[in-house]
Amino acid sequence: MRLAVFNQKGGVGKTTTVLNLAAGLARRHVAPLAVDLDSQAHLTGILAPVDQAEASAFALFGDAPRSIAELARDVALGDSPAALLPGHIDLMRIDSLYGKGPRVLMTLRAALESAPPEARARPVLIDCCPMLGVLSLVGVFAADRVLVPVSTDYLAVRGALALEHTLKALEPVLKRRVERRYVLTRFDTRRRMAHRIETELRERFGAELCETRIAESVALAESPFHGRDIFAHAPASRGAQDYAQLLEELLASGFFEV
Repeated sequence: MRLAVFNQKGGVGKTTTVLNLAAGLARRHVAPLAVDLDSQAHLTGILAPVDQAEASAFALFGDAPRSIAELARDVALGDSPAALLPGHIDLMRIDSLYGKGPRVLMTLRAALESAPPEARARPVLIDCCPMLGVLSLVGVFAADRVLVPVSTDYLAVRGALALEHTLKALEPVLKRRVERRYVLTRFDTRRRMAHRIETELRERFGAELCETRIAESVALAESPFHGRDIFAHAPASRGAQDYAQLLEELLASGFFEV
């Protein structure tokens, strides 16, 4: 199954969520593929930096595309091998180079579906660009479902509501409803606004809002600096507990299947 992690606002925990869900799967002896479709390439910087665009997801596009098998890099996450399709700053050029036609929007989906059977069976987590454009749509078109991190601040909520409208607008094109879940991140129980936002989103999205909340956490903020997921950096921390619980919720509900 392929899961896109997307919000039309940066700083809400997209990369942190992809990193730690992938690490959580690896701890369960499931080998995921993490795809970095963000031109900021933060996920790549944490796991396996690349210097050249042709060694990144950028090389999937164009007249002579490379395969995911050529581009994916083995990375160390948990107890199982995992893989990363790296990002690169040149991904920001995709819009201007290749436009917005249906062919470019299906690029990642086609590349994933052309992989060997054993590679197609692995779970895929896509770190989307935090802007509505070709790259983020490439991620959504490739995904079976979408997970939307929402930090407990006004602008992040606006981003989530804008994304809801975007996903509804895409339904006639995709010929299906994109299943989604919303997860609250950077949740501070001491802040009245955090609880108010949770109440408002629960009223709006109902069961599509995850029960698990990702608490504000020093360990979560520090772990990327050390090039580690939260389970490797601080396995006893609240952040590790929250992401383990989020993964369990997504798997138990059948929203994410491995």
